[in-house]
Amino acid sequence: MSNDNKTESDPVIVRLDVSALNEARSILYDAYRDEPTFQYLFNHRKPGYKQRVRATVRELVDLYFDLNQESVGVMINDTLVAVAFIGDPDLRLNLANQFSWRIRMVLTAGFASTRRYLHYHERIRAILPQPLAHQLPLMGVNPKYQNRGYGRLLLQAVQRLCAENPRVTGLVLDTGNSRYLPFYESEGFRSLGKIRVGGFEDHILFREIHPEAKAAANQN
Repeated sequence: MSNDNKTESDPVIVRLDVSALNEARSILYDAYRDEPTFQYLFNHRKPGYKQRVRATVRELVDLYFDLNQESVGVMINDTLVAVAFIGDPDLRLNLANQFSWRIRMVLTAGFASTRRYLHYHERIRAILPQPLAHQLPLMGVNPKYQNRGYGRLLLQAVQRLCAENPRVTGLVLDTGNSRYLPFYESEGFRSLGKIRVGGFEDHILFREIHPEAKAAANQN
């Protein structure tokens, strides 16, 4: 991980590299294992649920690193406390076309879970506004550091990073946990639509990258 900031006692935004793989996987596993979307997609009532979630997080993180996608985190002293992975709008990732990833997923998470996840992914892709929008498929904060503002700090860093691309109009994310909606709305996200996932709805949200945000990014 690269860190050019001088004050380590303050939260520091860093770009991640392969040295952060294990920490990033651990943070994201904790972030997603109790989420309604993952519980449905990977069948939390069936034995082996935690292993399926862990395998899925590992395969997704590895895929985004292999595809050279942007990833950022928040560090406190020498501890990585939050991470986010950003999908490039020109990639517009279609997991169904990632053959080796699909094989690894079937072997580690199982055929049924992989099929459910691919269907879920396709339904989200169908709602995306247009190609020139970044996606935020993975974001999480270490449970020990939650409710301290690090999630907001990370999301704002993601938005600034997206604003560096002059052709991009916004950022898309999704959540199956309605308690997060006020937080995302306070950051300027609005609903693009919903998809039914089991007995609940997954919310697809979009935030425009405004001209003033682009100007601020260009000044940094």
